[in-house]
Amino acid sequence: MSATDERAADGVDAVVRYLLTKRPDLTSIDPDLDLVENRILDSLGFVNFLYVLEEQTGQEILMENVKPSDFRTINAIRRRFFHEPDESRD
Repeated sequence: MSATDERAADGVDAVVRYLLTKRPDLTSIDPDLDLVENRILDSLGFVNFLYVLEEQTGQEILMENVKPSDFRTINAIRRRFFHEPDESRD
């Protein structure tokens, strides 16, 4: 795994850890679970989540450049912001 791949994986892991702090009843998040429908990500916490995501990607995220579906699942976040393929489901 290259250094870039490792940074991206670490960034995704940090995002998942942040989301898990918002839902202490969960121990993991399925990469295809809808984060909005399952109330893991909501409008009140979105600004803080965006800050965490920017911190992990090292880039400002402009709202005019994204769409709601970019934030729906861990796999969507992984593809859009970390440029990684979906987590495989073996």
